[in-house]
Amino acid sequence: MKPFTITLLLSFLSLSVFTQNKKDLQDINIQVWSNFTKAFETLDYKLFSDLHSEGLIRIGGDYKTVRDKISYIEGYEQRWKGKPIDQTISFRFLERIVKDGKASERGIYKLTQHPDSHNKKVYYGKFHVILKKEDSLWKILVDYDSSENNTINEAIYQQAFPMDDLNKY
Repeated sequence: MKPFTITLLLSFLSLSVFTQNKKDLQDINIQVWSNFTKAFETLDYKLFSDLHSEGLIRIGGDYKTVRDKISYIEGYEQRWKGKPIDQTISFRFLERIVKDGKASERGIYKLTQHPDSHNKKVYYGKFHVILKKEDSLWKILVDYDSSENNTINEAIYQQAFPMDDLNKY
């Protein structure tokens, strides 16, 4: 094969892989992160539950906890049904890796409670999720987060990449 043909073929293959990864990241943004945000803002624990695999492993670094899906979702059901709260959540990313129906995503989240009041509280944390495609939908299989001893803040949040900046990956 001629060098030009080989270069052209390799460029095409690289573009195909990148395009597939970009499509997967777009799907993850819609199926997981947009719905995660919606569930938090509407206090919809059923939608929140649907985002997680039945085999979910949930690790809370701050509290040194490891839970399964049932106990994790029950906690949100109790919290969101018992005392409605006005809140927003957003995500920025440090790393996003996706291939063959599996993904690893690390980033920073910002949870704001009572965003439009004098009681506004903002919480930050670092997260790492492992996602798996199940029946053509992306699901969270492993979810870890931590405030890193309350060292995550707005500056660190802003240093991470926006969710829709897919060219970084």
